[in-house]
Amino acid sequence: MREQDPELALRQQEELRRRARVLADQVFSRTAGAQLVGGNAVRLHRDAAETYPAWLEAIDGANRYIHFENYILHDDKIGNTFADAMILAARRGVRVRLIYDWMGCLGIASSRFWNRLRSGGVEVRTYNPPKVTAPLGWLSRDHRKMLAVDGTVAFVTGLCVGDMWVGDPARKLEPWRDTGLELRGPAVADVEEAFAQQWVSLGPPIPAEDRVRIEELPVMGTVAVRVIDSLPSSARLLRLDQLFASLARKRIWLTDAYYTGTASHVQALKAAAREGVDVRLLLPNTSDIPILKPVSQAGYVPLLEAGVRIFEWNGTMLHAKTAVVDGRWARVGSSNLNLASWLNNCELDVAIEDEGIAGELEAHFLEDLANSTEIVLEPKPAKAAGAKAKPRPFDHRENAPALGSRGGRSGPAAAGALRVGHALGAAISSHRVLEDAETRLMVGAGGILLALALLFWWVPWLLAYPLIVGFGWVALSLLYGGWKLRQRDRGEQKKVLASDGKRPPARETP
Repeated sequence: MREQDPELALRQQEELRRRARVLADQVFSRTAGAQLVGGNAVRLHRDAAETYPAWLEAIDGANRYIHFENYILHDDKIGNTFADAMILAARRGVRVRLIYDWMGCLGIASSRFWNRLRSGGVEVRTYNPPKVTAPLGWLSRDHRKMLAVDGTVAFVTGLCVGDMWVGDPARKLEPWRDTGLELRGPAVADVEEAFAQQWVSLGPPIPAEDRVRIEELPVMGTVAVRVIDSLPSSARLLRLDQLFASLARKRIWLTDAYYTGTASHVQALKAAAREGVDVRLLLPNTSDIPILKPVSQAGYVPLLEAGVRIFEWNGTMLHAKTAVVDGRWARVGSSNLNLASWLNNCELDVAIEDEGIAGELEAHFLEDLANSTEIVLEPKPAKAAGAKAKPRPFDHRENAPALGSRGGRSGPAAAGALRVGHALGAAISSHRVLEDAETRLMVGAGGILLALALLFWWVPWLLAYPLIVGFGWVALSLLYGGWKLRQRDRGEQKKVLASDGKRPPARETP
C-alpha cells in the first residue's frame, strides 16, 4: 500500500477545516439572522460601576449624534443624571434620539421626566403605547438596552437606567449584578442599524448623515461578533441558544435573570448534560418580580435529574444575561431565557466568537459562583420492598468545595404567566407528569380561580361588562384595520393603473 504524501495529507486536513469553518459560519448566520463581522475591539463591563461611567463619557464626548434605546429609565438620581447629560449634549448641537418602552416605564418615569427631555432638545419616541386600533399591541415590549455614539462606539448590555444598579451603601443595599459590553469597529454599524430600524417603526427615519455602513468604519481589533436584533416572533435567540446547546462539547455556562425555559430548550440542555457536557445555570435567589422565583424553581427538578447544575446568586439581584460555550462562543445582551424574550420582545444581543472574551466571561462566571448557593436534589431514601416511592424535593446546599463558598417587569411576568399556563395545562389535560415543585403553582392557581368563580357567581356583571368592552374593542379594531388595508390596496391599484397610462374604470352608480 502506497503511503500518502505528508504534504498532501496536511493540505487535505486544512481544506477540511476550512470547509468546516465555512459551514459553521453559514449555520450561525442563518440561525441568528446576523452576519459575522470581524475587526472589532470588545470590552466587557461588569456592573454599573463600569458601565454607567463609560456611557456618560461617550455621551459627553459625542460630536454628531447619540442613539439611546432602553427598556426602562427610572425617574431617580441615576435617571436624571443621564437626562442631564443628554440635554447638555443636545444644547451643544448633538442630535440626541431616545427610545423607551411604554410598559417598562409605566409608573416608573413621570410625564414630567419625558417632557423635560423633550424641552431640552432630546427627540424622544415611545415603543408601543396603548392604541385604540391595537388593543393588545402593548403586549410586545422593547426590551433592548443599547447606546451608540457617532459611529465610533456602541454598548449592548442587560442594564437599564436606575439607582438599583448602583446600590445604596447608606441603606446597605448592594448594587444589582449585571453584564454588558463596549464595542468599537465595523460591527458598530450593525448596532446603529438595529436602532435605525426601530426608530423608523415609530416615526420618520434617521437622516442619511446620521447613518454609517460597515465598510466605512475602521478595523479596531481582532474580535468577530454578530449583532442579533430580535423582533417579535423571529425566535432568533431561541434558535441560537439551542444551537449553542447542540454544539457544546465541554461546557455550557448560562447566567439569567428571569429563567422560565421552554420544553425545547430544556430538552437541549438535558441532552447535553447526559452526554457529559458541564451544563451550569446561574439564577437569582431574590427577584424584583417575586412570582418568578417559584415559577423558575418549578422547572429545576428535570434539569437537576439530567445532571444540569443550578446555582442561585446570594446578592441583591442578578440581572445579567450571558452565555459562554466551550470557552469559544459567548453571548451578552438583553435577552432572557424565557418565551417573552425569545418570541414576544424586541431584543438586542451580541454573539462573540473569540476565545479571549469567552475566557473572560468564564472567569466572571466562576467568581459569581463563589457568591452563590448550589441547588441539589435530596438523596433518595432507601425504601422497603413494596413501599411507595416518595417525592424527591430539592433543597439548598453549599457550593462544591472546588468552587468555594461564602454561604448561603411585564416581560418577565408574562414569561412567568406562560410557565404557569404550561403547568395548569398539564394538570388539566394530564399530558405529562407534574413535578413536585409545581405543587405551589397548582394550589395557588386553584385558590385564585375558586375565589374568582365565587365572586362572579355573586356579582356576574363584574365578568360580563369587561368582556363586552373587550370584545367590542377588538371587533372595532379589526374592522378598522381591515378598512385601512382595503383603502391601501385600492390606492396601490390606482398607482399601478396610472403608471401604465390607463385610466381607472369609472365606478358604476345604481
